[in-house]
Amino acid sequence: MTNKQEQNFIEMSLGDHLEELRARVILALLGVGIGLTICMFFSGFFLSLLAKPYLHIQQQAGSSATLQAITLSEKFLVYMKTALLFSLVISSPWVFYQLWKFVSAGLYQDEKKFVYIISPLCTVLFITGSMFFLLVIAPIMIKFFTDFDVGIESVRTQVTLSSYVNFMFTMMLVFGLCFQMPIAIVAANRIGIVSAENLKKARKYVLLAIFIVAAVATPSADMISQIALAVPMYILYELGILFCR
Repeated sequence: MTNKQEQNFIEMSLGDHLEELRARVILALLGVGIGLTICMFFSGFFLSLLAKPYLHIQQQAGSSATLQAITLSEKFLVYMKTALLFSLVISSPWVFYQLWKFVSAGLYQDEKKFVYIISPLCTVLFITGSMFFLLVIAPIMIKFFTDFDVGIESVRTQVTLSSYVNFMFTMMLVFGLCFQMPIAIVAANRIGIVSAENLKKARKYVLLAIFIVAAVATPSADMISQIALAVPMYILYELGILFCR
């Protein structure tokens, strides 16, 4: 360990790091809380945006475009959950900034400037991943599931409002977080954990790991959801290698 590294360890003890973490978590939650307050006024619009892929496909199929609420409090809980989901999207720049400010406490002075580059990139990737699912993947998945024929004519898909929003909520967050892969790869490369050459050699193992992660991360154990997540993740892995080079 160099003298410069030793100086960094002396400057912040474990207690200091925990205090810094606590402060950043509180600031991040305050940002999400402010975003939630704002999004509550527009939650009806956001909910219609979430429901649009399903309702549009139902209309195209000539079916009644409805989502069922089967409990007394379901509509209220879904309204609040929708506001929370979009508050996470809207406040993501602030949340990622707080995350990387905590990480930067262990960096050298000349490395701290990268926080102002990485934070916007994380935000762009998170929002891109969430919107990619909502606008591109969700309509394909919904059409596949609703049109799937089990061989019994009397079977009809009756989707509840809560189950639909839970599915969209989970998948948007999963896609947004998985789109952070290039940042994680470049960070590991910069730290010296892996090299671009090793990343290229590990492609087949990474591909297997991606499908395992996709299987665990997706709420429904079906191949369509897994492939829809695994393919973009592998493309992002290749982009991460390209950025490293």
